Amino acid sequence: MAYKIIIVDDEPLAREVIESYLSQMANFELIGVCKNAIEANQLLNENEIDLMFLDINMPQITGIEFLESLKNPPAIIFTTAHSEHAVKAYELDVVDYLMKPIPFDRFLKATNKFIELQTPTLGDESKDFFFVKADKKLIKIHFEEILYIEGLKDYVIIKKQDKRIITLQTMKSLEKKLPSSVFKRIHRSYIVNIHRIKAIVGNSVEIDEKGQTKHLPIGKNYKDDLLDIINAKRL
Repeated sequence: MAYKIIIVDDEPLAREVIESYLSQMANFELIGVCKNAIEANQLLNENEIDLMFLDINMPQITGIEFLESLKNPPAIIFTTAHSEHAVKAYELDVVDYLMKPIPFDRFLKATNKFIELQTPTLGDESKDFFFVKADKKLIKIHFEEILYIEGLKDYVIIKKQDKRIITLQTMKSLEKKLPSSVFKRIHRSYIVNIHRIKAIVGNSVEIDEKGQTKHLPIGKNYKDDLLDIINAKRL
């Protein structure tokens, strides 16, 4: 599997260094190199990106401001020549924080950390519940209770029949806690419980929510995988 990467940095030399390092790694595919947040935003809208190397100190929109503006950001490795942003970076749950000039061994450590975070932990399929932090406590949620999950900027909404739970984390981090045999990403903003799907109509999924039909959009990059799973379960 090749992880899809973009580089966002206003310094040409910094972009070249990261691009050179990535060229030595077989499991990374560089999708684009951007000089600013505007270019990066366009790439994110057009592609499903796994990891973004993001410079903090950029003109017009800083890396931190850009990250905070994204509804469902990819994994982030910050790059910067200034150490004073480290605390804020970790509050944003980034993978790592690289100081320029970036030595290759430090770059390698950051990318290995990213790969480890993408690897599901053993035993996920055998569990029937997980915990999330919400309302200043840890709440136990059984997989079978979940109808769907919606991403909302820095938060996710876990929708059950009786209530919804809002927790501060990314869709990607939550997705790794869910058994892939039951839950499927159907859109950048939605993960659905396959057992709760009533029907698939065009580019939407129908879910029964409190006696009402809820329509969830299917993203074009997710439809084929969803249909493969549905067809595999047909009689």
